[in-house]
Amino acid sequence: MSERLFVLLQHLMPKLAMTQFAGCIANWEAGALTQWIIRRFIARYQVDMSEAAASDPAAYASFNAFFTRALRADARPLAAARLICPVDGAISQFGRIEREQIFQAKGRSYSSTALLAGDATLARRFDDGHFATIYLSPRDYHRIHMPCAGRLLDMRYVPGELYSVNPATARGVDRLFARNERVVCNFEDEDGQPFVMVLVGATIVGSMATVWHGVVNPPRRAEVCLWDYRDQDIRLARGEEMGRFLLGSTVVLLFPAGPLSFDAGWHAAKPVRLGEAMAD
Repeated sequence: MSERLFVLLQHLMPKLAMTQFAGCIANWEAGALTQWIIRRFIARYQVDMSEAAASDPAAYASFNAFFTRALRADARPLAAARLICPVDGAISQFGRIEREQIFQAKGRSYSSTALLAGDATLARRFDDGHFATIYLSPRDYHRIHMPCAGRLLDMRYVPGELYSVNPATARGVDRLFARNERVVCNFEDEDGQPFVMVLVGATIVGSMATVWHGVVNPPRRAEVCLWDYRDQDIRLARGEEMGRFLLGSTVVLLFPAGPLSFDAGWHAAKPVRLGEAMAD
């Protein structure tokens, strides 16, 4: 199928209905049928179960339990870098935020204000700053961890579309990551500097969850919903789990202006793993 046709079909597909149906299937505890689905998925996507805390597919009662499986404690050592990669995946894009614009693909960008649910005050904190967008494929580990230690300030659920977030869609759909459903997590680091982690939903992503809230969606709300945590002193350590996708998607990270240098080996489409050096 050509990229153009693939993108056109996404405009026409009943994405919400497909996502709701996939979420139901993923939560079923259907015994032998669930085991068949899990084993077929492992074979189709060549999932490395030797890294999982529970390596036997029979240990998972539902597909979602398998999909959000934990890793062995020693599977992802943390690099000594200032910022570590928060997920397993592939680099979509990274670099400077220029005149409030975040690069998506050749000829396409979107504004930091749009990504952050229209919060221009928060977006200004990242003017001339840095961003990284990492895509999680179906075969990847789907828990999300902290790139550095941070204190949670607030979280927003942002309603939106449910386009696929794979590279072909990023090349073909305007403002993809500021258009899809997403959860915006606003932190400050140990020096009081801001950073944001945006969990972007997609077609058949049944839900997104954070460790402090649990499942954020469903329900799928019609308006932006804000949770303020400034009075709760929620702190997460570098490398600690902060959330997870129930089926795969993308994480966008924003950092403020300053002397930040991405790892020399980083380039678009490069596979990355949790705990590797991201930036100094």
